[in-house]
Order: sequence, then structure tokens, then C-alpha cells
Amino acid sequence: MKLLDIGEVAAKSGIKPSALRYYEEAGLISAVSRHGLRRQFPPEVLLQLKLIAMGKSAGFSLDEIACMFGRNGMPDLPRDVLHEKADEIDRQIRELTALRDTLRHVADCPAPSHMECPTFRRLVDVAGKRGRKHRDAKKPKMRPGPG
Repeated sequence: MKLLDIGEVAAKSGIKPSALRYYEEAGLISAVSRHGLRRQFPPEVLLQLKLIAMGKSAGFSLDEIACMFGRNGMPDLPRDVLHEKADEIDRQIRELTALRDTLRHVADCPAPSHMECPTFRRLVDVAGKRGRKHRDAKKPKMRPGPG
């Protein structure tokens, strides 16, 4: 097995050596040896780095991503957590689509004033309700007291 030194990993992955050292410190990747002062990584580290980048893009924290690798460094992906994240991304897509549509309507609305436009007023009302629902969903649930 040909090992890759940290410079080769940085060149092939586009990730700076300082970030690679940080990922190693956080337990996301592991060097298997050193050649002088340079860390040596197995070729599989390139797959791990792609998965880390994908996890970051999906909104996972580095701690959450670290839990998605087994002791051998290979992916051990929790399907239920991935489903939850995909559902969260779907919700964000719906919200962003509605926001985009509202902005386009505002930009293109022929009414002399946006406050005179019934569509604009309806969109603002819907957005306000959606925002309250989203904030309420994030609040911790109150448990009934003992009496």
C-alpha cells in the first residue's frame, strides 16, 4: 500500500495541511506513520475527506461527522440520522423556495405600492405564520408539573 504524505493529500483533496492536521486532532482522519516530520496517510483518507466535506455541506458538525466513522476509519453511517438530516434539508428547501418566490413577486409586482398588493400581503402573512411555527418547534416542550 502506497502511503500519501500530507502534502499529497492536500494537493489531491484541495484541503490545506492545517485543516488536515485539525481533522486528525479531532479524530476524523488518522495518519498511520511519519516520514521525517511529514504525516503519512493511507489512500482511503481521500474518501474520508470527501465524506467529511459532504457531511459539512449537509450541515453536520465535525463531532457528528466523527461519529460516522468506525474505529478503522471507514464509514459507519447511521441511516436514521441521515434520514432526519434529509428531512431537515427538505424543509429548508421548501422555506427557501417560498422566500425566493416572495422576493420575485415583490421585485415584479406592478402595484404602485407593495402594501396595496393583495398577493404581497398574503405572502407576508404566510411567511410570518411559517416563521412562528418554526420558532415554536425549536422551543423545548414544557412538562406538566407534579400538581
